[in-house]
Amino acid sequence: MPEQTVVLPRPDVLNDSADSTAEWRVIVFDNPINTFDQVIGILQKATGCTLEEAEMETWEVHHLGRSVVHYADEVECERVAAVIRTIGIRVEVDCAG
Repeated sequence: MPEQTVVLPRPDVLNDSADSTAEWRVIVFDNPINTFDQVIGILQKATGCTLEEAEMETWEVHHLGRSVVHYADEVECERVAAVIRTIGIRVEVDCAG
């Protein structure tokens, strides 16, 4: 009898970036319009993070031009991004996998 190749699924390896189980991220970009306090406040509102975390992420946005501010599933990341966009900040959501 000839040997057969058995293909087993690998849930730890994501082949489809649209997979709902994939880890997604929210990236915030710097702009010359919003103040530090505005960015800190919207990050806290959108993500529920602490003041210290929001301050650190805001520093990164300002000094590095961008910061990853949240990891979650795609739906949650889109929700967070929508809240952040309400004050005019450029935001991207992409698959971190």
